[in-house]
Amino acid sequence: MARHLITSALPYINGIKHLGNMVGSMLPADVYSRYLRQRGHDVLYICATDEHGTPAELAAKEQGLPVDEFCAQAHDAQKAVYDGFALAFDYFGRSSSPQNVEITQHFARRLNENGFIEERAIRQVYSPADGRFLPDRYVEGTCPHCGYDKARGDQCENCTRVLDPTDLINPRSAISGSTELEVRETKHLFLLQSKLQHEVEEWVSRHEADWPQLASSIARKWLNEGLHDRAITRDLDWGVPVPADTWPELAAEGKVFYVWFDAPIEYIGATKEWSDLDPENRDWKSWWYEADDTVRYTEFMAKDNVPFHTVMFPATELGVREPWKKVDYVKAFNWLTYYGGKFSTSQKRGVFTDQALDILPADYWRYFLIANAPESDDSSFTWEHFTATVNKDLADTLGNFVNRVLSFSKKRFGEEVPQGSAAGEAEAKLGEQIAELLAEYEAQMEALQFRKAAAALRALWSAGNSYLEEKAPWLEIKTDKDGAALTLRTAMNLIHLYAVVSEPFIPASAKVMREAFALSDDTATWVSPEEAKALAAVPAGTAFTVPPVLFAKLTDDDLAAYKERFGGEPAQ
Repeated sequence: MARHLITSALPYINGIKHLGNMVGSMLPADVYSRYLRQRGHDVLYICATDEHGTPAELAAKEQGLPVDEFCAQAHDAQKAVYDGFALAFDYFGRSSSPQNVEITQHFARRLNENGFIEERAIRQVYSPADGRFLPDRYVEGTCPHCGYDKARGDQCENCTRVLDPTDLINPRSAISGSTELEVRETKHLFLLQSKLQHEVEEWVSRHEADWPQLASSIARKWLNEGLHDRAITRDLDWGVPVPADTWPELAAEGKVFYVWFDAPIEYIGATKEWSDLDPENRDWKSWWYEADDTVRYTEFMAKDNVPFHTVMFPATELGVREPWKKVDYVKAFNWLTYYGGKFSTSQKRGVFTDQALDILPADYWRYFLIANAPESDDSSFTWEHFTATVNKDLADTLGNFVNRVLSFSKKRFGEEVPQGSAAGEAEAKLGEQIAELLAEYEAQMEALQFRKAAAALRALWSAGNSYLEEKAPWLEIKTDKDGAALTLRTAMNLIHLYAVVSEPFIPASAKVMREAFALSDDTATWVSPEEAKALAAVPAGTAFTVPPVLFAKLTDDDLAAYKERFGGEPAQ
């Protein structure tokens, strides 16, 4: 089986992430990783907190903590939420790790040796009130393009345009609020992306046909506009230090690498963090170095991260002139909106992941988010849509099927799977249907089409309900007890099948369904369409228990409470 390296966009350290962050990277990466593991592949799913840059310093300052202490606490807080969502990372690292410092500095030295880094004097915003140069994000003001008055010096959050601090109207310091800003000369390192333009274009050309249109169009747009040389250092106290053996003057001034330069390298750094925990059994380089023929690398990210991973980081890897693994497939997502408006971490608009887990268990959110993933276009979160999806798909279609089959069988036949008569025409027809739907589910998962995969999984659940309604064992038992037993035995085999194949979407509920049956040799990680036809994994005589209700139905009172707490429309 293939070796699959999977990464998702690194969540910023400055606060718990909202549902849009979850569905735009980490959750689909987890669903895909789980699926591949079940199919027998060797999978390494790596992620980490992105801990450098201005947001970390500002958030630490706001909480009155040293930045390293703030980052350590915030990392643990984020990891706890991701554990709550059952994200099965192989390793969740930190971009401030010694491993990332080592590898980032190595990349910088190699780029410099190959002529792709240049020291330049630039004019940068300086705040006399703060006694320091202000990195881009330390400068706030009004966006010249859309008029948003809280735009940052690197990018406008409202219209997403990339900015320079000097572009802002009425700029001010994000530290002190001072508007008495000056422009002074200082030195920084620049990555000469313009010299790598043609190499990046050739590399993208070899891959873009396989990528989703969203990823390839964004990459092509950046290339068509031309790659510009970009500063890769900043005047910050927190970051990967510029190595003194290569740039002694800049190191003495305390320059650190810009976060966009070191953050993608952390994918490699985090893999080394993972490897260093058990170096005798884990080889980080086999996943990243000279691995083009042995590893398939898939990245998951929202569209705002696409340029960094399809153009800028590949340029870095190409310029190093070493055989580092580059991404094979970029799964890009559009935005999940909140009632049509943007989720916003900085403005606390929308539902955040810790709040979601306070309301309902993770499986409710996992299923809804993947079933409505913003793949081909933006999708909108509304409480009305959420409650309707939970009630229809999870509570009625799956949960009610499991409960009524097991409860009715226990009541009429006891606590073992009944024998009943031999399978007949209805069961053969059902087996063919299940095999066809399962093949469709597999095909969509292989294609990383998550909404279509969710639809195929939902169709599998619905097939069981249709079979049950057709056979109506509550009526059948009055005239044909063996026939009713067959129906229930078949339905119990469907429950077991659902437990196995639903695990990537709803792992906790899948575990409950599977453990309802006392199967001593239940080691199957997947069920092939051909195997599914027989519906015979749970034989007659197997003991079973009736689990608690898998999914509670949400009421009008629940809906009203959610809307009162979070609002039923986006903030203006």
